[in-house]
Amino acid sequence: MPLIDLLVLAFFLFCWLFYEPMLKRLGKERNVINTDMTVIRRRWMAEMAVREIALLDGQLLGHAINSASFFASSNLILIAAAAGVLFGGDSALKSIEGLAVLAPASTLVFQIKLGVVLVALARGLLDFIWAIRQMNYCLAAIGATPMWSPRPVLDEYAEATGAILNPALSAFNAGVRGYYFALAAAAWLLGPIAFAVATGGAMALLLWRQRRSPASAAVRKVRQILERQPVVVGPHLESKHASKPKPPPGGGARPAGPSAPHRP
Repeated sequence: MPLIDLLVLAFFLFCWLFYEPMLKRLGKERNVINTDMTVIRRRWMAEMAVREIALLDGQLLGHAINSASFFASSNLILIAAAAGVLFGGDSALKSIEGLAVLAPASTLVFQIKLGVVLVALARGLLDFIWAIRQMNYCLAAIGATPMWSPRPVLDEYAEATGAILNPALSAFNAGVRGYYFALAAAAWLLGPIAFAVATGGAMALLLWRQRRSPASAAVRKVRQILERQPVVVGPHLESKHASKPKPPPGGGARPAGPSAPHRP
């Protein structure tokens, strides 16, 4: 493999593998969509815990599961197409290598290029599968919410449920991000320069959407509003706490019953 291809491949691997740790480091400055959405999702679970009926929350999460299933199915089709070319024998490889837009390369180098695309898609598929499983766990936690428990119990339960939901949707985001890097890897078939430009463009686009896009500004504003507004308890919990019998005066001692007959 030429040296320039090795250098561009190293650049791609660095961007692909270290993007998420770099994003977490940038998220400490609070101006990142992923960090803001983590706070918003925790608040979602806090509101869910004090809601009288959690039907809306289940529907919203079910929609997210359907989206992850759609992306996983699409990813599987792309993996099958790439694997069909990679493992389809000499005839499949020669039919693709004959395209005029592709950069000339040996059969082994061409297989490596397709293999990188396949690995990027496969990692995205695994992220989608893990996201679906975690979202199903979160659905079960929403259904098991102890709606009529004391407020401290509901706060603790909401924090625990948020700890399931946030990794689930983070895995979904990682699966979607896999498409960006799979497209960048596919650009390697056009040559190392196209591969480098596509990789740098994917990184720049992802970072811009995280920090500078209109959506990131709107999400940041939503987080600021939620942080100023405390969680309001619904009327069902207010009536429950208001209807609790007050303890009798004197430390809660039982009222004296009829006195026993005096024995000589």
